[in-house]
Amino acid sequence: MFRTALNRSFVHYYKKSAVTVRLVLNLFTMIEKKPFERLPKDVTPVNYKLRLKPDLLAFTFDGHEIVSLKVNKPTNKIVLNSIDISIKKATLTVGEKTEDAVVSYCMEDETATLGFAESVAAGDAKLCIDFEGELNDKMKGFYHSKYFTPDGEERYGAVTQFESTDARRAFPCWDEPALKATFDVTLVVPEDRVALSNMPVQVEKVLGDGCKEVHYLTTPIMSTYLLAFVVGEYDYVEGRSSDGVLIRVYTPVGKKEQGQFALEVAVKTLPFYKDYFGIGFPLPKSDLIAIADFAAGAMENWGLVTYRETALLIDQKNSSSATKQWVALVVGHELAHQWFGNLVTMEWWTHLWLNEGFASWIEYLCVDYCHPEFDIWTQFVSSDYMRALELDALHNSHPIEVPVGHPDEVDEIFDTISYSKGASVIRMLHEFLGDEFFKKGLNIYLNRFKYSNAFTEDLWAALEESSGQPVGRMMTTWTKQMGFPVVQVSQRQEGSKRIIMLKQEKFNADGSVDETDSSWYVPVSLCTASSPSTPVKKVLLLPEVKSVEVILDNVSAGEWVKVNPGTYGVYRTQYSADMLDTLLPAIKDKTLPPRDRLGLQNDVFALARAGKISSVEFLNVVKSFEQEDNYTVWNDLANNLDQLGKLLQYTDIDDAFRSFVCKLYQPIGEKMGWDPKENESHLDSLLRSLVVQCLAKSGDSKTITEAKKRFHSHCDGSCCLGADIRSPVYHTVLRDADEEVFDRVLKLHKEADLQEEKVRILRSLGSVKHDKLIQRCLQFAMSDEVRSQDTVFVIISATCSKLGRQMAWEFIKENWSELANRYSGGFLLSRLIMSTTYHFASNDMAKEVEGFFVDHPAPAAQRTIQQSCENIRLNATWRQRDESAIREWLAKNST
Repeated sequence: MFRTALNRSFVHYYKKSAVTVRLVLNLFTMIEKKPFERLPKDVTPVNYKLRLKPDLLAFTFDGHEIVSLKVNKPTNKIVLNSIDISIKKATLTVGEKTEDAVVSYCMEDETATLGFAESVAAGDAKLCIDFEGELNDKMKGFYHSKYFTPDGEERYGAVTQFESTDARRAFPCWDEPALKATFDVTLVVPEDRVALSNMPVQVEKVLGDGCKEVHYLTTPIMSTYLLAFVVGEYDYVEGRSSDGVLIRVYTPVGKKEQGQFALEVAVKTLPFYKDYFGIGFPLPKSDLIAIADFAAGAMENWGLVTYRETALLIDQKNSSSATKQWVALVVGHELAHQWFGNLVTMEWWTHLWLNEGFASWIEYLCVDYCHPEFDIWTQFVSSDYMRALELDALHNSHPIEVPVGHPDEVDEIFDTISYSKGASVIRMLHEFLGDEFFKKGLNIYLNRFKYSNAFTEDLWAALEESSGQPVGRMMTTWTKQMGFPVVQVSQRQEGSKRIIMLKQEKFNADGSVDETDSSWYVPVSLCTASSPSTPVKKVLLLPEVKSVEVILDNVSAGEWVKVNPGTYGVYRTQYSADMLDTLLPAIKDKTLPPRDRLGLQNDVFALARAGKISSVEFLNVVKSFEQEDNYTVWNDLANNLDQLGKLLQYTDIDDAFRSFVCKLYQPIGEKMGWDPKENESHLDSLLRSLVVQCLAKSGDSKTITEAKKRFHSHCDGSCCLGADIRSPVYHTVLRDADEEVFDRVLKLHKEADLQEEKVRILRSLGSVKHDKLIQRCLQFAMSDEVRSQDTVFVIISATCSKLGRQMAWEFIKENWSELANRYSGGFLLSRLIMSTTYHFASNDMAKEVEGFFVDHPAPAAQRTIQQSCENIRLNATWRQRDESAIREWLAKNST
């Protein structure tokens, strides 16, 4: 299947670039390597008795395990996963007989094979292994994490991150999600350190050598990637949910009050999920812990969820409203996994989206319950739904369900498709079925497969059983093929009836007509001016019927009709010109609800970028938002204007465009002002931050002057910047910074005690314009003053300008060996590649990026490289097609 798609890509790009040909041939070479095979099932684990002793000075660990096995058929060898582990001795006991194993390794497959002189009979057996390993600095497996005591002393802890395939770096194991077992964990650690694992402590005893031995209760049957241990120094706050589960939030020493907000969210969340799923939380305790060095945002280890500090800790004075909202979402996401992913686990990584797509949907449901003032579902449309459509329109996208083999392939699908598109199709299905049937189906699914594994089809079957709808047939069109449709809409009036014509075809980011027969079951709703919030008609477009007519009764001539109210359906909508014109007044007077205003402009922007309409039509729609006052609508519009602005940096109309954008933002800027108003909403706080950022970036002199004034008052201690405006102020002053200002910002970073503040500054550094300061920013990113987890985002911050983008790319090429070594096999490398190259806008740059990665292969980021190069070519075509029309439009609309 993949090989066929590759052949199509080869033909498509053959004439464009000899470098691309080399890239594709390189891919074929990669594919021809030894086929990946999953572990044999002739021997499977039942229970691991695991004892680990980490050395926090030498960064090594000693381990011993006794694995209770089920020998399913006679064999003379045992194959299990192991990498970066030295097995000192391995013995197998069957009955009264014990035999030493001969150990061999396969680095490519990340396995160890234990060979025996005689065949082992089917039945029960015990495998004993003594081993040692390294507490690495890669933020995966069993690794060390640096932190500082309240007195500033440097210390190290030991932390795990096993998803997806890194438990094998901590102990030899059957490291596949379907090969579940129970675990009895014992940790030997310094006496003065906190030691945590998935379960509560059963026995703790002092050993007399400055160490203690901590033994934990047996876990439920679970996958290896969910096992966890943390050793370090922590404070905590605790509470109990209404159903009696003990919840603790662990924080750095002296900062336990920063865990209070996350604790409040968790205490509400566990009972919410218990009610929604119809199953209580399966463990006796739930720990949430902030880790100093952590590659991902968080990890759902069963009963011991690990987080970046910025995803868990809230300082009431210094944390922004955006961070508070982020913490609520991440807590909701990870606790959802305790059922959906941990209790019931995907059978193999192909079904990863069952974990991540579902959790990415229900986190919003949970936060909407805990904090309805966030209007979080409108934000979902901008932050997840639209991001998914943008990526999935590429020819180099992938289906939600993508075949996965070798571990190198797993990390690459932890992406927007698995998370955000997965969440979007779940949201669409939930709306289609209704909450009652959806909840009932989830309860069937979770009870049927609890403590075991499931396939995507198992979820569809349960939802089909609860609802009576053809869920499997419908949803297969969304999960097994990539992409989505554009629904083309036109109309005619017949008396008091409005006849709406609907036609679906695959939407491609380059505007091409798809040669395949891609089509979907598309649930389409329609609303009218007289019923703007409630659909007046619902239809299901069928794959085999590409176009239909829908009759709406009692719709007068001139009354607007809107498709996809609430923006639930995962598709673009392209209206006929007359239909779009009737909708613009509803944007201006805001009779069209926020999600529909947002969805309408985003569809028009995507159609313009694809060349289906002119970018001038998008700019005409933008003018309808002059009186907009909704944060999320502004945020999405600002993202699209910023993307167009980055394209126009490569033209001579950059200044004219920024002037237009500046005038657009000025009315809302005057309304919001700089300082919070009494009893203002959470969304107003977010909107103020956004508008200050946008006005300053577009060159508004008043905003820039005020930002500099407030920055200097903040630095001299006379007036502290509010948390919500710190980020836009830092960006603004850095944009015009000289060496002195840059040094003052670095001083703020050095003095900051809150990780959120450090990250806020780091992500602003690249706003500088001068080449010397850009180079300082990039060099600082690789210094010891920046945690490895944050380096990527400092480099990315430089890409906001044309010069910075080019310098960041040159910096990546010069430092590729170190960057690839740091982030090999992880999503951070893919993020770095995409974010630093996405906004280039010439075919020559596409060839250069391709050529570099032909000579410097990055297998785990291969799809990302293809997506990035496709984006660069799209930008080049977009600029060439629309530059003159935009220039003419700006000349007419500059006053």
